[in-house]
Order: sequence, then C-alpha cells, then structure tokens
Amino acid sequence: MVGQGNTAGSKSGFSRKAALRASCLALGLAGLMLQGVARAQEEAPAPAANPLGIADDVKMLGKDDPNHRRATAIINGDILTGSDINQRLALVVAANGGKLAPEEVERLKSQILRNLIDESLQMQEAKAKDLKLDEAEVEQTYARVAAENFKQDVKALDAYLKRVGSSPESLKRQIRAEMAWSRVLRREVQPFVNVSQQEAKELLDRMKASKGTEEYRVGEIYLSATPESRPTVAENAKRIMKQLQEGGNFTAYARQYSEASTKAVGGDLGWIRLAQLPPELAGAARDMQPGQLVGPIELGGGFSILYMIDKRQVLTADPRDALLALKQVTLTLPPKISEADANKKIEEFATTIKAAKGCGAVDAVAAKLGAQVVANDQIRARDLPAALQSSLLALGPGETTPPFGSVAEGVRMLMLCGREDPKVASGPSMEALMAQMEDDRVNKRAQMYMRDLRRDAIIEYN
Repeated sequence: MVGQGNTAGSKSGFSRKAALRASCLALGLAGLMLQGVARAQEEAPAPAANPLGIADDVKMLGKDDPNHRRATAIINGDILTGSDINQRLALVVAANGGKLAPEEVERLKSQILRNLIDESLQMQEAKAKDLKLDEAEVEQTYARVAAENFKQDVKALDAYLKRVGSSPESLKRQIRAEMAWSRVLRREVQPFVNVSQQEAKELLDRMKASKGTEEYRVGEIYLSATPESRPTVAENAKRIMKQLQEGGNFTAYARQYSEASTKAVGGDLGWIRLAQLPPELAGAARDMQPGQLVGPIELGGGFSILYMIDKRQVLTADPRDALLALKQVTLTLPPKISEADANKKIEEFATTIKAAKGCGAVDAVAAKLGAQVVANDQIRARDLPAALQSSLLALGPGETTPPFGSVAEGVRMLMLCGREDPKVASGPSMEALMAQMEDDRVNKRAQMYMRDLRRDAIIEYN
C-alpha cells in the first residue's frame, strides 16, 4: 500500500527511528536495554492443508540427528566461526546471571547463528549497493552504548566484554550490521514509500473519534506452530514464560525468540486498542495491569506471550504525566538495631515528618531526627515505582507518603511540594503522524527484503 501525496517530514521520521535502533541494538541480545501509530501484530495464518502436496507417510532416506548442530557457516563466501557464536552467546548468558539451562543454551546458539547470518546478509547487501560504513561512526555508537546502557566508559566496557567471554568486536559487528541495514533501507526502500496527507488525516480523525477509550502498550513474543509442531512449540513457550517470570528480560527474549514483525523492537506493539488484537489476545490484555505477564496464549497459528508495558486513554491527559516537585527524606538506621527499636524509630520518623509544616519547614524538622533531605524537581509521576504513583497523586502540597524502604537501605518518605498537571492531549501533529505511518510501511517492506536475501543466499555449514 503506497499512498500518494506530500511526504513532508517523513524522511526525518525514518531517520529518527533508524537512529534509535542503532543506539539500542546492543541491548537486545544482552537483555540490558532500559525500553504513535500502533504496530500491527503479525499473526501467522493457519497452515493450509498440505500446502506442498507432500504425502503424510514421509520416509527419510538419510540420517539426520537434530541434536547435532554445526556452528560454523559460510554465507555467500563470508565465514562465521564458532567463536563468533560463543562470544555473542556469552553476552546473553552474562545478562541472565549465568543461570541458563544447558538446553536453553543450545536453543540460544541456534537463534544466534540465525541472527549472525542475517547480519552477514545485511552487510553484504550494503557492500553490493556500494554503501560504505564510517568506522568512526561505529566507534561513536559503541562509546554511546557503553555510556548510556552499560554505564561505563569504552575501556571498562572492553574489559567487561572480555571478562564474560565476549569481545568488543562482537558488539561492533552488530552495530555495523544495523548501520549497514539502515543505509540500505534509506536508499532502496524509503524513497519508494509515501503517505498522503489524506491518509494521515483519516487516521487522526479516527483517533479523535476514539477519545477517552482505553489504549494499551503491549509487548509480545509470538511463536508460530503447525499442527505437527504444536506440542513442541507449546513446551518451548512455557519454558520462555517461566524464565521471564524468574526475571528474564522481556525485550531480550522477544528479540531472540519472537517471530513477529516487532521482534526488532523487543516485541513492542506500540499503543494499540483491543480491537486491533486477535480476540484471544484482546481478552487477556483487557484485564492486565502494567508490568504483568500473561501466557502462553494459544492462537490459530501459534502461541503468544504478552507483557503489559503501560495503559492510557486516547487523547486524554494522563495524571501520571504530572510533573512533581518533591522532597525526599531519608532516615538511616543503625545496622544492628533490633526489630522493636527499628519499628519505634520508624513510627517516630513518620509522625514527625507528617507534622512538619510543608516543604519550607521539613529540612529543619528532619535535621533534628538526623535524617537527610534531597529536593527533586520536575519528576514525572509515571517514572516512579507504581506503588508510589497513586499515593503521590492523591497528596496535596505539604503532605507525605507513608514511610517505605528497609532497615538496611534506609527508611524514606516523600513530601509533595508542587504539582504541574498535564495538558489535555490534542493528538500527534500531521507531520509526526505521517512520519510514523511511513516508518511502519518501511519496516514491513524491510521484512520482505530480508526474506528475499535469505531465499537467495548460498549458505554452507561445516
């Protein structure tokens, strides 16, 4: 579907998204990544009856051991070694605290091999189109990943990667592939995708007509299944769900295992309405709360695991977008204090701070208790832990939350000093909406492009 008309602003929209993918790509595998127009869910259709015309009583003429996987591959002449796979695997294992079962490691190796093959194809396509990469830009992105995502400088990240069995070059290879693919799409796909102002206007009108209805930001891991593979895929989905419940990073698992088009963005479907989901998923999502996992949910073509990232009302101001001015009061307790004495001090702390006459007086009151006060302005309510959001949004200036924390880390209270409520949303601008629609279409064409590259590739396994 290619619309005709003005595309002002759409190229910048694609560039912004490409830049975002480049800056956070390293965290998809490592599971260390911190997380408009809704992305349509890619649900596999129900398998056609005997689509290839092959008889049911298949007789294999050669021996095939499914448990024997050879790591080394040659993709159109480019070599992938076992070290390439092991170094990428080490980053995933480290991100999961080294707590991966042997069978999970084997599945990861297979997935990583597929990812590395795709990276090779992407870099080869860029080279074939004479699109050259600037190594200085690769180094800059690597440095940004070190600072923003690993909270380290380049030397410290180099040392960390080597310590866990990976390497700086493994991460830089992924960065090069993302950059190469972005350049290919920018030249070979993006110029041929247009969005008309009329299309954007119609979508904006639909959004305005839906004002006040619930929207959901959902993450999904989708695993396709045929009738024959259904039991195996179901067990795999249950294992993934269990690992997520035990603390696995949803974004990382989505990038590794999901077969939906949203795999590249960690399974994030964007903001959607329930009507855009299959009935099985819509029923589950309706009752989910932010931070909740549900699944696996059986669909016609496979299984899905859902993660509720957030909820909101269409074009309606969300109280959680309020900007708060807070004072955080912290009382440090002696390390060997008894439970009875700790409870007594916490009760005295809460009573005294609540009795303080507003933010202007709380510093002096806290000092008498030996407590520390830190002022925090321009704090968005939604950025605070969910348990504190509702409590803070119900406060008036000078009122406090109940005490929270622990004996070991200190007991805290928050006092509200001021609040700036969000303005009613008027919806995205026409330019932003057109850019987002174009991004969606470019991404869909990019998937077809990758399928063609995989189909035409010559791959040898050694």
